Amino acid sequence: MARKIIAGNWKMNLNLAEGAALVKASDDYLNANPAKHIDVIVAPPAHQLVQTVKLSTNTKLSVVAQNMCAHENGAYTGEISASMLVDAGVELVIVGHSERREIFGEDNALLEAKLHKALEYDLYPIFCVGESLEQRQAGIHFDHIEKQLEAGLKNFSADQIPHIILAYEPIWAIGTGETASPEQAQEMHAFIRKFLASKFSATVADETSILYGGSVKPANAKDLFSQPDIDGGLIGGASIQIDSFLELIKIGESILR
Repeated sequence: MARKIIAGNWKMNLNLAEGAALVKASDDYLNANPAKHIDVIVAPPAHQLVQTVKLSTNTKLSVVAQNMCAHENGAYTGEISASMLVDAGVELVIVGHSERREIFGEDNALLEAKLHKALEYDLYPIFCVGESLEQRQAGIHFDHIEKQLEAGLKNFSADQIPHIILAYEPIWAIGTGETASPEQAQEMHAFIRKFLASKFSATVADETSILYGGSVKPANAKDLFSQPDIDGGLIGGASIQIDSFLELIKIGESILR
């Protein structure tokens, strides 16, 4: 059975005090309302990783890095290595977010290398895939997602795949206020799970978490999380407001099983 996850990606938002307030509120909420069905993950900016780890006392609250270098320690100015993340107490890392692909030009070969490096250091990667509006309108969105999955996962064994969390994020629904309908999201999640079953096994497909990321908010979370192949959300803007993030945790706990 796949893990059910509510993951908040703060992106380049929140100062130290704001980040501390958000993670402490999440931690306090989980201590007062123990989560039985979900795991909660927060992804602060790099300078807040150590602080966030220290403030996360609940076993259901984990910290994920937003990015990681594919190389070991060395002359890579501005990067952060897997060993540094482990040293900071981080448990997961986002790989291949659409903003890393689109803005910073990270290609499939680099992302595959990052996935291997993350697992080498026992970090759970959240591997993101998604299509643009143009690709969806052209009817090639399934082909595009399959190519991203094929390129990223081709050199992993069936035993390794359940340690990789997948996130489907339609690029056209990130930060735009647009959201894939529950039916559109479910259709793609089912496609991804079918891909995993065909390449690895039905058991692997069942055990792999697939999150939806694309303008998830309290108003639409119930309908999205009710879909059979959606195991939770990778949430952007709604995760940096305390009230909305706590509401998403509450919805996730009540819907995701």
